[in-house]
Amino acid sequence: MPQIRTDEISKIIREQIEHFDRGVSVSEVGTVISVGDGVARIHGLDNVMAGELLELPHDVAGLALNLEEDRVSAVLFGDYVKIQEGDTVKRTKRILSVPVGEALVGRVVDALGRPTDDKGPILNEKYLSIERLAPGVIDRQKVREPLQTGIKAIDAMIPIGRGQRELIIGDRQTGKTAVLLDTILNQRGGDVICIYVAIGQKRSTIAQVIKTLEEHDAMKYSIVVEASSSDPAPCSTSHLMPAAPWANSSGTAAGTRYVFTMTFPSTPWLIAKSRCCCAVLPAARPIPATCSICTRACWNAPRN
Repeated sequence: MPQIRTDEISKIIREQIEHFDRGVSVSEVGTVISVGDGVARIHGLDNVMAGELLELPHDVAGLALNLEEDRVSAVLFGDYVKIQEGDTVKRTKRILSVPVGEALVGRVVDALGRPTDDKGPILNEKYLSIERLAPGVIDRQKVREPLQTGIKAIDAMIPIGRGQRELIIGDRQTGKTAVLLDTILNQRGGDVICIYVAIGQKRSTIAQVIKTLEEHDAMKYSIVVEASSSDPAPCSTSHLMPAAPWANSSGTAAGTRYVFTMTFPSTPWLIAKSRCCCAVLPAARPIPATCSICTRACWNAPRN
């Protein structure tokens, strides 16, 4: 029978006490009491803020909107069909925001800035709120430097400056995406970060774009935001922005380093999942919708 050595036992206990972490983490949690049509009703989040981002199981996020006396109604982002009654909901204590910074370069993310490329988490510490005012014209940097697309016809007839907004309109299969990809590929070796935002596109089309960028080594200075047509309605629009003080809220950078390319499906509904232009923030309206209920008057009207 081995002999018990009390000095070794006391030494082990002393080491365990020295490395004992006395930190306490406190988090406010709630419980899903009902869910349907992408909206969850949650009980127990007494101190939740309007517009706060919530964490739910199965990598589903929620946006707290309707604050009632004994419950909170939240719009769900993600595969909300997996959320069931009794699931735990945690507060993030931050208003709906997206990660920004150099850590996103070379990554593929969803509309909330979460990685979808199986390359691990995005190590960033800065977030910017989605619902914020765009800088005024005086605060923005002037358009004073050209941006070469690599297409001679465009560069000769329609010169584009860094920070300038441009719109490409065309029918299906007319080469809109090809022009955007050529522009991104032509920025290789320059001090430009390109952000490709695909809204309402098929996943196969987005995968082909990513493959093209990887084959030409363009992902080193690019960010791809996918909000495909198969995503739930709340995730069908994207709000990713660069970590630059001059960035506006429409997805088109007004500085000299960022180039945004946004693609929409070739359908009459150019404002994804919206009944009218008035339902969208003015800065987020790419072009006037061509549906029968939208007119130039409602296009220029403030959000209702």
